[in-house]
Amino acid sequence: MTQESGDPRHLETLDRDLARYSALEMATSYVARPMVGPGIGLVFILLAGISAMLFFGDPSNSLIVVIAASLGAYMALNIGANDVANNMGPAVGANALSMGGAIAIAVVFESAGALIAGGDVVSTIAKGIIAPESMGTSSVFIWAMMAALLSAALWVNLATWIGAPVSTTHSVVGGVMGAGIAAAGISAVNWPTMGGIAASWVISPVLGGAIAALFLWLIKSRIIYRDDKIAAARRWVPVLVGIMAGAFSSYLSLKGLKQIIQIEMQTALLIGAGTGILVWLVMIPVIRKQSHGLENRNKSLKVLFGIPLVVSAALLSFAHGANDVANAVAPLAAIVQASQSDSFTDAVSIPFWVMVIGAFGISFGLFLFGPKLIRMVGGKITKLNPMRAYCVALSAAITVIVASWLGLPVSSTHIAVGGVFGVGFFREWDAERRIRKSRLTMPDDASYAPEERRRRKLVRRSHFMTIIAAWIITVPAAASLSAIIFLSINAALG
Repeated sequence: MTQESGDPRHLETLDRDLARYSALEMATSYVARPMVGPGIGLVFILLAGISAMLFFGDPSNSLIVVIAASLGAYMALNIGANDVANNMGPAVGANALSMGGAIAIAVVFESAGALIAGGDVVSTIAKGIIAPESMGTSSVFIWAMMAALLSAALWVNLATWIGAPVSTTHSVVGGVMGAGIAAAGISAVNWPTMGGIAASWVISPVLGGAIAALFLWLIKSRIIYRDDKIAAARRWVPVLVGIMAGAFSSYLSLKGLKQIIQIEMQTALLIGAGTGILVWLVMIPVIRKQSHGLENRNKSLKVLFGIPLVVSAALLSFAHGANDVANAVAPLAAIVQASQSDSFTDAVSIPFWVMVIGAFGISFGLFLFGPKLIRMVGGKITKLNPMRAYCVALSAAITVIVASWLGLPVSSTHIAVGGVFGVGFFREWDAERRIRKSRLTMPDDASYAPEERRRRKLVRRSHFMTIIAAWIITVPAAASLSAIIFLSINAALG
């Protein structure tokens, strides 16, 4: 060993250098961490394009299909990042599921719903928003669908970034409408259908919120506010779980399994009624056993709602995968068909490899980018517990059934978030009612000051206004962006 290497001052210099390198490694790791998700997402998009090249047989139009498959994969990632949070957010916010458990369940059930029951045949492309024959040529139609897919994906990506859960269905509808107007004029749009979609902006959240609030009132009045909460829970929880089982049986019969077997509303309701009665009878001894030894307090009630809440989140994910995967793959399937046969006015069948891109894209999007919106829906709008989250999940299934019965178009995103709002606003109303009631037995100076009552609002108004604004501008924003993209493509190729 040399004298220099043994010098304590040299060792101190070496320690400082090592500390600098360590700090540099930590800083590099911190900066690189946010890039992991986008990096994996980009790899998936590239793999989707390569898969399209392998499975699509016509080499003359393979480049168009590769680009379309990449855009479809990008859209599927954004659906997973934004839309799936509506199903899992309440369960995570209520601490019935961990973030990892929620993502695992959603990945499995979203993929199963998409692959098992998601092979829909789109009779008129993008739910009849535009008349395909007005496009003139297959090339114009293909570029219009490309613009619609890209604009919808960009808008949902932006909404996820600002933390606003928006309807991916409305994003695609806006994209198709904007490209259709840019390509063939205003007359190409089916305006009665657009009017129904606009009506759903109001109908979906209001109906979802009202039903969620109704069930929360039922739970509070029949269980929580009773002297013997456990005895009340033994009587009512089996009934509530039976209602949930019946609602989801009807919901899945109508929506989740419609691609496997077509079931009419009356048959679906009979299936739901039979399933609900059976589950109610089964749950009576189960809840009696589960409630044995529980203390007579609200915290004990959370145990009884935990498993039903997890099951409802899984079933919602299955139905969502079966229905909303079409938002990513229907325009892609239309492009594939138009590229293969030059036919763009007939019904569009979705190939299996296209469904796989949609299913895996939703799962990857949820895994990589979903936690932000899950936390927003589950905890940042209003505080949820298992009972409140259960009401949100149940309202989602019942609202879809009621809307189908009335023939109203609804958005699953708006229903779920509307349910969260409904629960929160009901809690505010109930708290105000109890304060007014307590004034009869307390002196005037014991009531809350106006400032304190404003502070005690149970729904965060900033998130409420952000989400409502995002809902209102989704269709116009996606339509404008789509029109700009289509005109840019047209100018570049013309």
